[in-house]
Amino acid sequence: MDVINEGTGLSADLPEAYVEEISGSVLLLQVIGASSACAMIFGGVVPFIPQYYEIKKTNNSDGFSLYVCLTLLVANILRILFWFGKHFEAPLLIQSIIMIMTMLVMIRLCVNVRKSHVILKVRDHTLSESGLPYYVTDMDLRYFWNWTDFQSYVDCTMLMAIVGSIVTYMLLDVSIFVEILGFSALLSEALLGVPQLQRNYITKSTEGMSVTMVLMWTVGDIFKTLYFLVQLYRHNVPIHHKQSL
Repeated sequence: MDVINEGTGLSADLPEAYVEEISGSVLLLQVIGASSACAMIFGGVVPFIPQYYEIKKTNNSDGFSLYVCLTLLVANILRILFWFGKHFEAPLLIQSIIMIMTMLVMIRLCVNVRKSHVILKVRDHTLSESGLPYYVTDMDLRYFWNWTDFQSYVDCTMLMAIVGSIVTYMLLDVSIFVEILGFSALLSEALLGVPQLQRNYITKSTEGMSVTMVLMWTVGDIFKTLYFLVQLYRHNVPIHHKQSL
């Protein structure tokens, strides 16, 4: 039976030079893994910081599509629900929670900026024209996700989360449903740039849109890819030193 070195987790019978080489590789992988995990958690949020300050500086949110926020809210709600059916890496789960809060902050800023530009008082457009409780028949689809109060966005987000939770609870044991949840989350997130692209195409302008935000989207995806590659390698390392990863 092989004797295991407590310091490295490797067999004591292995050559010392090989053990040092493997230990160095393991340490490097751990550092890369930890850095990639941090980048994954905050990498999705950081790109919206320059967009946030762009809107604050210009006091104009017309260049930013709120449907980007809707896309990411849907994607991250679905991802959290998927976690209950099939657990995945904790950084992704934490990222989803932080991203939802970030999107609500962005929405609140945009709603407040738009309100500040209103000169003549017009009729408010809310999630339900009749107030509480909400009924599907009360919703005016012409103003969906273009409401004039922040509370409507919060209520809609909560409604999506509650309905999704109920459906997921009932179908949690159905493997195909769980896989569809995961696929839908990935697909929604992959399409986050489409609403912004559509807005830019309609307005024939990119004014008000932070170029830094788009560049940082790309950087965030690179870090996410790196993280998954590291995780893939860690799950496929040779069995004799897998214990130390």
